[in-house]
Amino acid sequence: MEKLVRFGVAVPESLLEEFDHWIKRSGMPNRSNALRQLIRQSISRNRWEEGAGTVFGTLTILYDHHSHDVSAELTNVQHDFGDVIVCTSHVHLDHAHCLEAIVLRGSAKEIREFVKAISSIKGINTADPVITTTV
Repeated sequence: MEKLVRFGVAVPESLLEEFDHWIKRSGMPNRSNALRQLIRQSISRNRWEEGAGTVFGTLTILYDHHSHDVSAELTNVQHDFGDVIVCTSHVHLDHAHCLEAIVLRGSAKEIREFVKAISSIKGINTADPVITTTV
């Protein structure tokens, strides 16, 4: 385990009170754990926004499989980006709608391109990425 370093942080009292309420609602054990998680989330978001480094995550998509030729186009794009797709889980929500959760691992730049390609398919209702990194 990596060595922990202690440091002091000065914040307005009202901000600390709100932070402590958030910690309690979130079920986190203490401020240090909460702060570490927030720092990791910030670094992950920054890497994702800059398109730098290796990232991991999911892309959840919802679509009407009767719309246009969405199923075939979705399959084609997934084959084009097979090197970043770990696996895909497909769920039939009702007679017309499908949900897919695509697990991803690879360069932030390539995964951003994949999300853009999927999002541009006619018939995709939503495409929501959740991205993280190992920090």
